[in-house]
Amino acid sequence: MYETSPESSPKMEPSDIAQHETYDIDVETSIFSNPELLHTLHYKEASVLSIAADASYIYSGSQAKDIFVWDRRNFQLKATLSGHTESVLALETSEERGWLFSASGDSTVRIWSTTKLSPLYIIFPHLDTDSGDIYSLTYSPTLSRIYFGCQDTSIQWFDLSPITSPSHDGLKVSTSLTDRPPTPLTPGKRFHKFFDSVPQSMRSIISHRRQTSGDSLPSQPGESIPELRVPQENVIPSAHYGYVYSMALSPSHLFSGDTAHHSHIHGSEVYLLTGSGDETVKMWLATKEGLEEKYTFSGAEGAVLSLVVRNGTLYAGCQDGNVKVYDLETKTLLRTLLVDSSNHASAPTSISNNETSHKSTDVLSLSMVGGDLYACLGNGWCQRWNSNFQTTAHWKSHDRIALSCVITCLSDVDTNPARALFVTGGADAHIKLWPIDVPQKSGHTRAVEGELKAQHDLQVALAEFVGIPSIVNVESHRESCRQAALWLKLLLSQLGAEATLLSTEPGINPPVLATFRGNEECKSRPRLLFYGHYDVIPARKTGWDSDPFTLSGRNGYLYGRGVSDNKGPILAVAFAISELRRKVALDLDIVMLVEGEEEAGSRGFEDTVRKHKDQIGHVDAILISNSYWIGEDIPCITYGLRGVIHANVEISNSHPDLHSGVEGGGVVEPMFDLVNILNSISQGSRILIPNFYDNVRQQSDDERSLYKHLEEVTGQSAQYLAAKWREPSLSIHSVKTSGPGNRTVIPSSVATQLSVRIVPDQDLSQIAENLKEHIEDSFKKLNSPNNLKVSIDKAADWWLGNLDGRWFQELEHAIEEEWGKKPLRIREGGSIPSVPFLEKTFGCPALHFPLGQSSDQAHLANERLSVNNLLKGKAVLERFFRNVAQW
Repeated sequence: MYETSPESSPKMEPSDIAQHETYDIDVETSIFSNPELLHTLHYKEASVLSIAADASYIYSGSQAKDIFVWDRRNFQLKATLSGHTESVLALETSEERGWLFSASGDSTVRIWSTTKLSPLYIIFPHLDTDSGDIYSLTYSPTLSRIYFGCQDTSIQWFDLSPITSPSHDGLKVSTSLTDRPPTPLTPGKRFHKFFDSVPQSMRSIISHRRQTSGDSLPSQPGESIPELRVPQENVIPSAHYGYVYSMALSPSHLFSGDTAHHSHIHGSEVYLLTGSGDETVKMWLATKEGLEEKYTFSGAEGAVLSLVVRNGTLYAGCQDGNVKVYDLETKTLLRTLLVDSSNHASAPTSISNNETSHKSTDVLSLSMVGGDLYACLGNGWCQRWNSNFQTTAHWKSHDRIALSCVITCLSDVDTNPARALFVTGGADAHIKLWPIDVPQKSGHTRAVEGELKAQHDLQVALAEFVGIPSIVNVESHRESCRQAALWLKLLLSQLGAEATLLSTEPGINPPVLATFRGNEECKSRPRLLFYGHYDVIPARKTGWDSDPFTLSGRNGYLYGRGVSDNKGPILAVAFAISELRRKVALDLDIVMLVEGEEEAGSRGFEDTVRKHKDQIGHVDAILISNSYWIGEDIPCITYGLRGVIHANVEISNSHPDLHSGVEGGGVVEPMFDLVNILNSISQGSRILIPNFYDNVRQQSDDERSLYKHLEEVTGQSAQYLAAKWREPSLSIHSVKTSGPGNRTVIPSSVATQLSVRIVPDQDLSQIAENLKEHIEDSFKKLNSPNNLKVSIDKAADWWLGNLDGRWFQELEHAIEEEWGKKPLRIREGGSIPSVPFLEKTFGCPALHFPLGQSSDQAHLANERLSVNNLLKGKAVLERFFRNVAQW
């Protein structure tokens, strides 16, 4: 909250300190439910690299070169489709045409009949074998085109619209492909996304299997299969700077594809999305004329191994253990979903205090149904997120890598839209069938539920945040402060920000810098800086009705250290931004700068900001939420803070502590000197420092009217409010002496801590200098043989906002809209050093939005925050952000 010196740290037993290995914000027990295994399919010891399905069959692409066809009614092997001479890396069906497409490491794409379970066509890429492995494919029913991505970084396609039968004119007929020599490898070592991504100890085993396995059930040898060759004009060479591992189309035609409302992101256009080893996803406009590159989504961490698109939202599964969520229309990153790399089936961790804990778990395959996203992971587990990006399932699906998945109807006779079948394939050569529930919500219901879940997520996240005892200035909690910074950085990153920790001097907690970028279509976006702090003061054992570092909800209030100062407001801002991103309504840039030393006087903060000013960027306004209402029921807006000068005065002599019965009257006692000096500084409430009141701004008629209105509303006198808010003051905080403090001891040294609060338009440095000079002059007049030492420890300037400014009026309007009543305009007697500093550094106005009530007990036992204030505060911020973006 305000600049203070924290109370001394309580002596805590180990059980008193919150212990956290991971910090999880996403999991709600009531919605966490793992699917139950229905059936397991297995044939030959060969990894299941690809999966497809229709109403009648499940198709599995094998490392052993064949495609196995499983009857869904009796779960028995129906047929084996042979012909590929290398691993089958991708499968997709077209039920309307009765086709199955397969892509292989033998540089071919094959089309199979799903009614006769026989080969129809072979498609050779342009330049034949030079294309290398074909890692990905997808078919567009709208354009009747098959697209595929190659190891040589090219994207190629073939127009299938004129093909109605194998006797189509112009097709070259070859002999059976079983007689065709295997496609040679491209020069050099060929990296394989599955085989080469596993641990080194497994590669020799998998490589051996790749070479020796693959005996197929008999096919029809000697049959003639038409060959199709991709013309040169249907090739985009070097489409990426890496292998093209994944593909998807928008709108999606797959099972439970795009809804009618979202069937197209731009009219009737079709877009091809391609993911690559170059850590990007590219968006291509697909037309009859070809492909036109429209946008490149960057920021993926590792190769993009899997893609799925639904309703204008792109989900990209990455090699380094996360799923990037992009909005196709605004071209913005919405979320980063971190996969759980743990090997336990309890509610998983979505935000970890270990930055690298998720890095080893590749996201190898993605499927989606009804807003639920399913992922197959490199550790053999599967994970599910709902439409609010919450983890709702996490289970071990395979003994080794979970390589592939698809979602289809439950069976050919059970097409209940509320149920579906999640099919997974793994490196353990098993196919697993998992019945799942399909979310069935109307648009209105889902929107309402989304808002309710967002509110719940905010409170769950706050519980995690409060649970980290980020007590500043206490050595035993230095690591807790670092964990709080890391937790916050990861949370903001997951909510869609570009987040980092700013470097500081040793021993200083790092600020968190997170930038949320608005919709790119808004070219001239305002840029707002939010300032907060994640550090807290100690919490004494006595006086609390519950553990201060375990968030406790009672009668509509949330209790815990830091819940109102300042962790609750920080998360209200973050989740307000997240909600606007979810609604694709964030049309301004918001930078969050959250320090970890505010309760210790913001040590190192100014130097850190100056050092990283360019990284923070241009700022149009500064927002703070770190104070309280004047009462309980009427919202407020804060427009002023006093400044402060903290001084230490010490008087000592060269003697040891003396006995008053022996030396009393024989020495000049330091305590008398100190009393005389303090008496010279003030007379009653009047401060006697020369020229002290010269520049104090006089009360205007408008200000008097404001105080009169506050008096009528709150019952507190206008004179009392003005005295503590807009008039300067002097306070003496402590007097310390040498010696034991016995009543017979004359201390050889005495020291006092005092502070002077300053107001507009007093000059901070001048007042500090005058204070020091006045104390020194007063001491000289005493002609004392004792020694004087005066120091200015800390100082912070006053701040006064512009109530007539556009930013303040917009915030005031948002508060009134949400609460249904006009906010009270108030000032505070405390000081926040960073506010005037940031305002001067970035040359823009600051505004202060208090979230809590006057009874919130900040810095005291039973610190609390009303749930209503937290949620309405978030709603006010949403309104404010949306409104200022419309300027």
